[in-house]
Amino acid sequence: MPTAPATASISQPLVAPRLSIVVLPFVNLSNDPNQQYFADGITEDLTTDLSRIPDMLVISRNTAFTYRNKPVDTKQIGRELGVRYLLEGSVQRSGSQVRINAQLIDAETDAHLWAERFDRDTGDLFAVQNEITSRIAVALNVEVLAAEVARADENNPDALDYVLQGRAALAEPPGADSYRVAIASFEHALALDPQSIEAKGWLANALVGLVLDLHPSSSLGDLKRADTLANQALAASPGSTLAHLAKGQLLRTLGRCDEAIPQFELVIAANRNSSSALFTLGECKLLTGSVNEAIPLEEQAIRLGPRDPYVFNRYLLIGKVHLLQSHVEEALVWLERARIANPGSPWPRAWLASAYALKGETDRAASELAEARRLLGEGSFSSIAQIKAHGYWGVPKIHALFEATYVAGLRKAGVPEE
Repeated sequence: MPTAPATASISQPLVAPRLSIVVLPFVNLSNDPNQQYFADGITEDLTTDLSRIPDMLVISRNTAFTYRNKPVDTKQIGRELGVRYLLEGSVQRSGSQVRINAQLIDAETDAHLWAERFDRDTGDLFAVQNEITSRIAVALNVEVLAAEVARADENNPDALDYVLQGRAALAEPPGADSYRVAIASFEHALALDPQSIEAKGWLANALVGLVLDLHPSSSLGDLKRADTLANQALAASPGSTLAHLAKGQLLRTLGRCDEAIPQFELVIAANRNSSSALFTLGECKLLTGSVNEAIPLEEQAIRLGPRDPYVFNRYLLIGKVHLLQSHVEEALVWLERARIANPGSPWPRAWLASAYALKGETDRAASELAEARRLLGEGSFSSIAQIKAHGYWGVPKIHALFEATYVAGLRKAGVPEE
């Protein structure tokens, strides 16, 4: 990802690039000046993490550090560095506790767009630093994206405007409307720039997501289009994490999880903050038989994005693992969290129907099953045969667990055999 020149004396553009940011040196508020290294580590890690965000221009660490111990004039720094956003913050350690404050500022208006405080125990300082910098980077991805969409020129949008609009739609809770807006936006971007790797990668991911979240059995054309787009993006840019994520999602949808796993691992190696790749890697680990590896991956994805609109999927997968292992009470806790996090998704309802039926609460099971059918549409969950015919149920030992738990519960909830 390109970064700004190492000095601020080079002439800057009259208009700062979109998605451009500088991470100013975090201030050490601790009584011990020797703790400056921790504040510097936060600054450096954030600079690295933000540079992994697609289309984000991040000022280099060396340039950012020239502003250490100087008064912060937001508008002046924005002009000098040619950026739209500044991130500033502070670190304060006291005994075994550390407090980190961070705030995102619009360099043009000096408006504060986002702020967060993190209080942590420093038992494992390196882990604390990793967690907090990742959390901030993930949050800023959403906040900067929202700010850019709000300031876009609606009368003369370009390809990047449409990409940003599509990304903003995907940052909403998944549903027919959000996918419709996202796909239309990425299509507009491709029409304006047919070679855009970002538009192809995002569109491929949106098409596969539509199939996975809403129409798992009726969108073969969408999957073929996604495959073409992902392959085109990878041919033009073999390191595109967006394209590798789309390719992995596509392979997972087709039941080829053993091939999808390397794709997700590549994405995570390039971007440790990809909660989507962590989630899907966890699902593929489950389906290929590595059950014990699934939950830690989902927990990591949840830590990165506790407010992510797709966090319900992480809760759902943890619930699935518990139910497959016949831990019905634990499963219900996580499945209820998934339902609450996204009441419009049919999948937590279907799994809750199975879990409540296995627990013997048949009325509750029937209610959840009815709601799952309503949300997914006419003809859904009509028979055990139909359910088995669609989707991938994993390697034989995992398939057997699905039969013994999820499918058995749906039978008890009232799904007929044929």
